Amino acid sequence: GVGPSDASPDEGVVEDLPLIDEKAVEQLTEGLISHYLPDLQRSKSALQELTQNQVVLLETLEQEISKFKECNSIVDINALFSEAKHYHNKLVNIRNEMMMLHEKTSKLKVSGISI
Repeated sequence: GVGPSDASPDEGVVEDLPLIDEKAVEQLTEGLISHYLPDLQRSKSALQELTQNQVVLLETLEQEISKFKECNSIVDINALFSEAKHYHNKLVNIRNEMMMLHEKTSKLKVSGISI
């Protein structure tokens, strides 16, 4: 006789499958979508908000960086002005010394001493 080992493992499977009800599949699909869709939409809007906030944050950071760059250039300009003031004072002192020397030499020439 035919024993259990002689039967194919797939034998009888096709006959066991129930007929697929397309309406039931559609309803199950709609149910699955309606179950997960609200959460997915909330996640989508949260991600959009996060992305917008990141854009705003990046723009703010860029503005702050440009402010720091301006501050650094202002510090450089201030240093340049203080250096210019220092050299201006030196020039004024040299000019005063030259005028004083000119006066002394003029007085010496008037008194008849040749230089």
